[in-house]
Amino acid sequence: MTAMKPHPTRVALIRAAMEQFGHDGFEAASTRAIAAQAGVNISSIAYHFGGKEGLRLACADMVAEWVARVARPLPAGQERPDARLARLILRRLVRRIVTFLIVSPGASDAVAFVLRELAQPGSPVLDRLYLTLVEPRHRGLCALWSAATGADAEDEDVKLAVFSLFGQAVYFRVAAPIVQRRMGWSQYSRTEARAIMRRMLINLDGMIGGGDG
Repeated sequence: MTAMKPHPTRVALIRAAMEQFGHDGFEAASTRAIAAQAGVNISSIAYHFGGKEGLRLACADMVAEWVARVARPLPAGQERPDARLARLILRRLVRRIVTFLIVSPGASDAVAFVLRELAQPGSPVLDRLYLTLVEPRHRGLCALWSAATGADAEDEDVKLAVFSLFGQAVYFRVAAPIVQRRMGWSQYSRTEARAIMRRMLINLDGMIGGGDG
């Protein structure tokens, strides 16, 4: 059965809210300004989300949906791959994640939104993202790392290796003005994304061994 497309008003509000929550923080962001940016009536927030807090969680769900679509280690129920295939899958994931973070519209707002929430003690968004995105995706990536290297998926070093590898990609998004200035780049385009991708793939090969793909 084909999934229903999200209501356009709902999508517009989430995108506007994510930008403003990321820029101003949840408390300071104005629902009136969010509605105006989305081009809808302010009452639409209550109708679609029950209020500002519900809109905040909807932003978290959209971030989780975007990243889950990009960083899908293995379909549920698929057999554990051999080492060579696991390495190829990890390389493919690096390419997909770098492309998403560097050149995809909305990635900058998504990262800014998450960073704002990380700075808020007790944020409900953090629990939501951990349960729906971070824990299951990280566990899946650790399983791939295990298949690629033979190490235990729950080993402390494996968990840290996965965080460190994909944290590099996040850094290039968060620190874009610094990276671009030092590299002499005026912006991030697909050319710059390919350069970052090459560097990260070299890093990956150094961490797990092998140079397939």
